[in-house]
Amino acid sequence: MDQEKLDRINNQKKQWEEESKRLDVRSEPCETVSGRPIGALYTPLDTGSLDYEKDLGFPGSYPYTRGVQTNMYRGRIWTMRQFSGFGDASDSNRRYRYLLEQGQTGLSVAFDLPTIMGYDSDSERSLGEVGRCGVAIDSLEDMEVLFDRIPVDRVTTSMTINGPAAVLWCMYLANAEKQGIGLDQVGGTIQNDILKEYIAQKSWIFPPEPSMRLITDIFAFAADHVPRWNTISISGYHIREAGSTAAQELAFTLADGFAYVEAGINAGLDIDRFAPRLSFFFNAHIDFFEEICKYRAARRIWARRMKERYGAKDERSLKMRFHTQTAGCSLTAQEPENNIVRTTIEALSAVLGGTQSLHTNSMDEVLALPTEKAVKIALRTQQVIAYESGAANTIDPLAGSYFIEALTDQLESEAEEYFRRIDELGGVLAAIDNGFFQQEIADAAYEYQRAVDQGRQVVVGVNRYNTGEAVQIDLLEIDPDVEEKQVGRLKKLKEKRDGDAVKRSLEELKKGARGNDNLIPKILEAVKLYATEGEIISALKEEFGEYREKPLF
Repeated sequence: MDQEKLDRINNQKKQWEEESKRLDVRSEPCETVSGRPIGALYTPLDTGSLDYEKDLGFPGSYPYTRGVQTNMYRGRIWTMRQFSGFGDASDSNRRYRYLLEQGQTGLSVAFDLPTIMGYDSDSERSLGEVGRCGVAIDSLEDMEVLFDRIPVDRVTTSMTINGPAAVLWCMYLANAEKQGIGLDQVGGTIQNDILKEYIAQKSWIFPPEPSMRLITDIFAFAADHVPRWNTISISGYHIREAGSTAAQELAFTLADGFAYVEAGINAGLDIDRFAPRLSFFFNAHIDFFEEICKYRAARRIWARRMKERYGAKDERSLKMRFHTQTAGCSLTAQEPENNIVRTTIEALSAVLGGTQSLHTNSMDEVLALPTEKAVKIALRTQQVIAYESGAANTIDPLAGSYFIEALTDQLESEAEEYFRRIDELGGVLAAIDNGFFQQEIADAAYEYQRAVDQGRQVVVGVNRYNTGEAVQIDLLEIDPDVEEKQVGRLKKLKEKRDGDAVKRSLEELKKGARGNDNLIPKILEAVKLYATEGEIISALKEEFGEYREKPLF
């Protein structure tokens, strides 16, 4: 568009704005859920520098702004997974088979807090938490029960586990082999993102350096033996749940991703050997357009950085593939049925933003783990979007919108500014150490809560249109005997296994940790002998130590 035409549009816009101001009676400010001011109207003036070939391109082509697959959902609908797990392995196995029967196309395992923190169910630190917020997994025996009658060569599994990711991954691989399935046939994802634990979720075990070593060991082992596995899911989800803005989620997640790339390179790995199996995990918050633009900006930033800074040559290394989960922090305990609507809006933003995989939260998750009825509604939400709404019929349908392209550019610019600040601090690990990420997120969370408390951010049923009615929905109750039963099974396992062989394998693991060997084969050997997660983690703690966060005031 030539300058004369842009000047004419600018003059016309000024006249329109004068008329619009007289008619504007809306009381609350027009801004995103992140607090970003939103203009009343967007025009070519806001996208004047947009270059289609350079900034957008075609789906499946650099810089992948419009999607990483050529046909996107016209070729294949996104994978539908519901994050689930509770009680013991048999409880969760029944839920998984129910979900698959209802049309779910992938599994996503939620582990209980002791498992996440690397403790066995019989540890005194596990008391009262076994099977409460996820499934209790102590050994290969539990993993065998968890995936009983589930063909892991045909169903991909995502496991939300970080500090002890290497151990749980080895259990999954060992179980596949026991099912007669070769490791080259196994597909799935481990979250394995320890940096965001230091930043946001706080479920770490080891200090950063040995944690990063375990991650690069997984990169190398998977490249040789488990080629279909996504070795890490670099996660912005928990950063957003901790209170970050969309721009912070975008920037901090990608900064973590760059740190993992650099760790792999520093470990002597060729970037195109491990980068194609890096994946991402984003939050789908309630602000519809901001979320769509966040995903589009993320793909473009990743592709450019991987090509221009790190010199990746394999096209797969440039493609950001990501899973999305709707925002748990947007759900409300008041009028929980409203959460079905919130989840629908958030899921649609993920689809229009080009996600490869999607989890929709259940309406009751703010109150308890979801019931079968609630999780079925959440799954049906995805299926209605996929097969009834028409949203999957065309690729990146909002591309070219003045608003969408301007907001995508703005988010990219804000992320680049964060990258500059992180580099000035000495990189991600240094920024974690001095509390940069933590302070930025805390400030954003505080500002959001102030906006809710003051009524500037409307939450329907909470600070506006609140009827005060009591919640009347059925909730899932965890069997109070689950902990006792799990501890009893663990005791029997320790009695029947070869205890001496377990001890020898743990000594070999410690020896490997003192050296430079890839630790995955040693962990896998211990797992196959039915060493428990807690035993393996304890052995590694003896060599690696434990992380203690620096207090900030």
